[in-house]
Amino acid sequence: MTSSSKKASWQRNLAALWVGELIAISGFSVFMPFMPYYVQELGVRELDQVVLWSGLLLSSQAVTMAIAAPVWGSLADRYGRKVMVVRAMFGGAVVISAMGFVRNVYQLAILRAIQGTLTGTVPAATTLVASSTPVKRRGYALGLLQMAIYLGSSMGPLIGGLVADSLGYRATCWVTGGLLFVAGILVSALVREEFTPPERDASEPKPRLWDGLMLVLHTRALMTVFAIRVLMRTAVRIAGPVLPLFIQAIAPPDTKIASLTGTIAGFASAASAASAAVLGRVADKVGPRRVLLACGTLACVLYALQSQVQTTTQFLVLRTVSGAAMGGILASVSALQASLSPKGRFGAVYGVDTSLVAAANAISPMIGAALTTAWGLSSVFLGAAVMYGIATVVVAIVVRKPKAVHDPV
Repeated sequence: MTSSSKKASWQRNLAALWVGELIAISGFSVFMPFMPYYVQELGVRELDQVVLWSGLLLSSQAVTMAIAAPVWGSLADRYGRKVMVVRAMFGGAVVISAMGFVRNVYQLAILRAIQGTLTGTVPAATTLVASSTPVKRRGYALGLLQMAIYLGSSMGPLIGGLVADSLGYRATCWVTGGLLFVAGILVSALVREEFTPPERDASEPKPRLWDGLMLVLHTRALMTVFAIRVLMRTAVRIAGPVLPLFIQAIAPPDTKIASLTGTIAGFASAASAASAAVLGRVADKVGPRRVLLACGTLACVLYALQSQVQTTTQFLVLRTVSGAAMGGILASVSALQASLSPKGRFGAVYGVDTSLVAAANAISPMIGAALTTAWGLSSVFLGAAVMYGIATVVVAIVVRKPKAVHDPV
């Protein structure tokens, strides 16, 4: 393949995946922010039980994703990355549509667990983009992909709030399924992957599903970046099951709570989308470490302030600015991971990333529920601030500028 055709290929795939992820994440975000309200609709009334079940529902999906992700990542390195993106989109379309028909939280929990084994559009798309983009443009490309993810996260809650207030929470599941199906069709039709499995000597052992984890454990720089990734992911997800209930607690009476929750989530995600695109390009110029330091520090301060808000307007402003910090964090961490990953092992590395992030997603709702039970709803924001602070200190002390990686793409 000539250099010009390579350029056209990665840019075409980036554009198609950008649109596909925008639609897919919009779909996921139509349903996800309102899960605690759906739990209430399914018959759970006590606040502590709503928090507990919301946490369990988030954790069940995360646990099964943590188990399945290394398998999908290894298969991506053997058979191609595009098929993994399509699998995640169509699998999510079927399972989440079925959630609209459940009659109790137990059925919902089972479907959430199944969802975790099948979905994971973000790591699948990230792997495809990272493996096909020139090294010097990866920060830019991954930043654009994060922009699509956050734009979808901003559009979805706004749509979901309107759907939930007008048609009910079950309808949000069906809208999600429809959007994921459309995204799967688009990626199937437009993405072109020139995939060749990496050549191996006959004397080399056959790759194993857990080789990605071994690679991370034996690469100090990668292990450090993953530790930071998990800590920051736990921080951002710790308020997951509590956030809608916190908004409900500070909102004025007679507020259309689903629409308000969707608006706050939408503004935060829109800010993340804008910052991911801008700061991804900045990371290419000044290095992802500097971007990560600045955004981690900002997130620490903003989450501490969120614990003190008294009105939904204050909360909206702080969530929006902290969303901008999130965009920079994810773009810079993704760039660090890509720069440290050996060529031909992107799928394995991002499979481990998905597994560890899913593990963080599994434990963070339980941490949030425990903090809420002990110290109230606002305590989760202080807990997140502490985690961001620790992660930022680790970045400052341990992370150094990664060495250049030769990549002829």
